Amino acid sequence: MVIMLPSGARNRSRPAMPSPLFSRLELSPRAILTGVLIGALLTPCNIYSGLKIGWSFNMSILALLLGYGAWSAAGRLWGSRPWQQKESNISQTTASAAASIISGGLVAPIPAHALLTGNSLPAVPMIAWVFSVSFLGIWVAWYLRPLLIDRGSLRFPAGVATLETLQDIFAHGREAARRIAVLALAAAVAAGLKIADLVFTLTRWSPSTTFSQYTFALEPSMLLLGFGGIIGLRVGCSLLLGAVLAFGLIAPRLVAGGAVSVPVEGDWFGALVGWLLWPGVSLMVCASLTSFAARLIAAIRARGGAASRDLPADWFRPWPAVALLAATVMSVWLQHALFAIPLGIALLAVPFALLLAGVAARVVGDTGIPPIGAIGKVSQLGFGIAAPGQAVTNLMTANVAGGAAGQCADLLNDLRAGRGIGASPSRQIVAQCFGVLVGSIVGVLAYQALIPDPQLLLTSEWPAPAVATWKAVAETMAHGLGAVPDSARAAMWLTAAIGIGIGVAEVRAPAAWRRWLPSPVAVGLAFVIPASISIVMFLGAALAALAARVVPGTARRFTITVAAGLVAGESIAGVVAALLSMAG
Repeated sequence: MVIMLPSGARNRSRPAMPSPLFSRLELSPRAILTGVLIGALLTPCNIYSGLKIGWSFNMSILALLLGYGAWSAAGRLWGSRPWQQKESNISQTTASAAASIISGGLVAPIPAHALLTGNSLPAVPMIAWVFSVSFLGIWVAWYLRPLLIDRGSLRFPAGVATLETLQDIFAHGREAARRIAVLALAAAVAAGLKIADLVFTLTRWSPSTTFSQYTFALEPSMLLLGFGGIIGLRVGCSLLLGAVLAFGLIAPRLVAGGAVSVPVEGDWFGALVGWLLWPGVSLMVCASLTSFAARLIAAIRARGGAASRDLPADWFRPWPAVALLAATVMSVWLQHALFAIPLGIALLAVPFALLLAGVAARVVGDTGIPPIGAIGKVSQLGFGIAAPGQAVTNLMTANVAGGAAGQCADLLNDLRAGRGIGASPSRQIVAQCFGVLVGSIVGVLAYQALIPDPQLLLTSEWPAPAVATWKAVAETMAHGLGAVPDSARAAMWLTAAIGIGIGVAEVRAPAAWRRWLPSPVAVGLAFVIPASISIVMFLGAALAALAARVVPGTARRFTITVAAGLVAGESIAGVVAALLSMAG
């Protein structure tokens, strides 16, 4: 699941027009280099948070602030020429594409494959694989852009939020400076606490040993607190509800009844999650797919026939066709070479990616919420039918289709922001290619630094809920319900029914009722992460809600900035510590 950064106050004044010379600057070397450096800094943050809690950041707004702050300082100190609005857009596009590299599989199918087979890909083949998936997503986005952005009436809320922030910081430089200062302070606090935890092992407070065994504790994590401030009170309360149900009510009964054997000493999380992940995954998958299908049907009914039937001129340019063909050949060859997937099945992943990308992009354009989890499950279900009984084929073909679709949906937000300032789509596409190249390299190195042994995953230190979900679905597709513990099957059917019911209600229930529905994805997620993570994220959501009520103006301006700083500070400190540990 990818978390969208909401926009701040709407811009009320347009930025001053730059000189004619500067207005032509867009795909400048410094814009690309700035985006590459910021992307290299932010990519490990998403790898870290994705492996911790299964969620990641849309980094566009954070990248905008960092790039603007850096070049504003350079202008004051060294008299460099002014940083331009279109350059800033290219920079954030590059950085956003790099940070969204997790769609390529680094926090889900790739580690799930390592757990299933016991073999991890070496660095170079892994980089090539992640790049090929993301590169395919770029060119799928190119062909969808004219229909969904230029001609369509979709709003793309995340792209609009980025656009508003871009216009706002160029119109009101002092406000940007304040936000950057707050961002830096929050990042420093989070990084300092993480370093203190690594050096001194800060205490996890828990009411008793029994509570601690069932993972109820307070984590000294600013990253979790920051994510809580982003997700909102409804999702935060849903996480707390799921933690209480899973680890407070169900888990003790499993242990008492002998359904789960826990170790005499040590961490109980691994043993408990081996059972709890099945109803949790069932709830997430069924609710996501049901809500997804219901929204799609509603969108088709509402918008059917509205688009022009004339084919876009951009579809007939030769170079995008050549690039799409190259991306197709690369992804098909790597599926066959790295995973021994038959060429026919490997080729099927490409049209499946096109289909799913169109669906995902429409959902993102309408709601701003990327249905990455649902898209991944649709991919796995589709290839489970096309190649039954083959877990590796199921995982990695679905990685291509779902990953390319997810990357496409994210990049369309950048293209929507660029359109608002008259940016060149072809130049943004070039920036995205630079971004996914850098993101592939940095992301793989960060992943291998954090997870040198795949057996570290699915533990209380690295819960990796997305890995657990992909692995569970692949096993079910390969072995049927025989992969599920007997005692968990009834719970699966129950949570599946609940998920379907909530999924329908999220779309069809009256608006006044929907706000009181728990988030089924968040409740299911709480089944596969320690309760301590859910508790701290709930606290972050509650603090953000309290601030919005007590100081609404300040909260609107700075809540997301503070949250972004907390997430970036802790995750960067964690990645750097892992790299230093490897070097030592």
